[in-house]
Amino acid sequence: MSGSIMERGIEAANRLIANGITPLSLEHGIRKASELLDRSELAMVGSVRDDGYPNIKSMFKIKSENLRHVWFSTNTSSKRVAQFKKDPKACVYVLDAQVFAGLMLTGTMEPVFDAEIRQRLWHTGWEAYYPQGVSDPDYCILKFTAKEGNFYQGLQNVCFQL
Repeated sequence: MSGSIMERGIEAANRLIANGITPLSLEHGIRKASELLDRSELAMVGSVRDDGYPNIKSMFKIKSENLRHVWFSTNTSSKRVAQFKKDPKACVYVLDAQVFAGLMLTGTMEPVFDAEIRQRLWHTGWEAYYPQGVSDPDYCILKFTAKEGNFYQGLQNVCFQL
């Protein structure tokens, strides 16, 4: 495959139009959305700033549980944690540019400081971010709980409630 992502997307859309678009059922869309989230390592995470404007940041996804929960780690001292403490509204977006699929989940984000959860989700090497290890007070887990989703693939959207 050559060209930019945009060029490849246009080519893929034109192939779909030429070959006919197979309708994407709700059930199939939810399954594809779950598969996309499972294989994604990076997500765009949106929060709300104090002035009401959106704020977005890419973050490593630690773990996902179906489409309902997505787990991240960050620094307790980060502005992101302060934003979620003040306003838990959040969105998570993952993308597979190779198949031109995207998933946006909207819901709430909760900073988690529970020692057992922090230990369970800890990864070797994170000492680079948290020098004191799993007990570093600047190590925080973010737990996202989705309320709804929007999956896009093949020129189609499937919206669903969770």
